[in-house]
Amino acid sequence: MQAVNDYVIVDIIKQGPKKVGGLILTDKTDETNRYKKASIISVGNDVPIVKKGDSIYYDGVAGHDIAYNDTMYKVIRARDIVIVE
Repeated sequence: MQAVNDYVIVDIIKQGPKKVGGLILTDKTDETNRYKKASIISVGNDVPIVKKGDSIYYDGVAGHDIAYNDTMYKVIRARDIVIVE
C-alpha cells in the first residue's frame, strides 16, 4: 500500500488511560485533547518532512479511515501533522 501526492497513511497508536489529578482519562473522557498519536505506514511523493516509521501527532478530526488487509488505517494530509517525534 503506497500513499500518493500529499497523503500520509498512519496506524493510530492506542494509548492507555492516563491519570490526571487522581482521575483516569480514557479516549472518551479526554475530549479536550484534539491531537492523536500515530505511526506512519506510507507517505506520498509530495511529503518531504516525514518518513515511514516516524511517530507523529495529527489533528484527530482530519482524514478518513480505510481498511486494508483486515486492518484499519487512517489517511490524512501532510498539513494535518502537527508534531514529528
